[in-house]
Amino acid sequence: MLEKFSLVGKVALVTGCKRGIGKGIALGLAEAGADIIGVSASLQSHGSEIEEQVNALGRSFKGYQCDFADRKALYAFIKTVKADFPKIDILVNNAGTILRAPAVEHSDELWDKVIDVNLNSQFILSREIGKDMVARQAGKIIFTASLLTFQGGITVPGYAASKGAIGQLVMALSNEWAGKGVNVNAIAPGYIDTDNTEGLRNDPERAASILARIPQGRWGNPDDFKGPAVFLASEAAAYVNGAILLVDGGWMGR
Repeated sequence: MLEKFSLVGKVALVTGCKRGIGKGIALGLAEAGADIIGVSASLQSHGSEIEEQVNALGRSFKGYQCDFADRKALYAFIKTVKADFPKIDILVNNAGTILRAPAVEHSDELWDKVIDVNLNSQFILSREIGKDMVARQAGKIIFTASLLTFQGGITVPGYAASKGAIGQLVMALSNEWAGKGVNVNAIAPGYIDTDNTEGLRNDPERAASILARIPQGRWGNPDDFKGPAVFLASEAAAYVNGAILLVDGGWMGR
């Protein structure tokens, strides 16, 4: 059974891999044997911490920089990475942003940036990488969803809308591609100790209320995503399609 979880010989493209959940996922996939292509808005092409850590695991790493809010930059990145890596076995759509403002103050600029990064770029990447997977009849696509795929959140209307849409996109792509050898699924993180939640963790009242609702009694951390990502990227999940796997310490069951 353990061999079904092996990713030896696979190439994984992980967006938003410089830190946080994306970094945890990239390291988990590398630990399972995959070579990693990493991309984020501020990732160095050489010498990054994630590159050093992946190399230390005996796997290769190639870094790229791309602003996912810039449509031209996104298409340029896709053209380059597909030329450099004709066969990408696993795509992890993790890059994202969150911009907080009450709905009445949530400007067009905030809305457009969040939707471009969290939804539009992820669809484009999935379409352009996914079409090659469909042609080969093999591939794995994993999205990072959110608790706000299911809930509305507070003062993050753009983020909630984008993550709700990701849940629908996972199912839409799965409906088309499950019968063509491509598994499309998502991981929905709960409250995780990352840059995105720093404001919440620094608010004593809000942090306490969040922690009180998590049955497991702690905030999550990036290492909590290694196992779920390896599972969804591996043959162990061959019959898993259109699923949103909660990694939330029990939050949604409360």
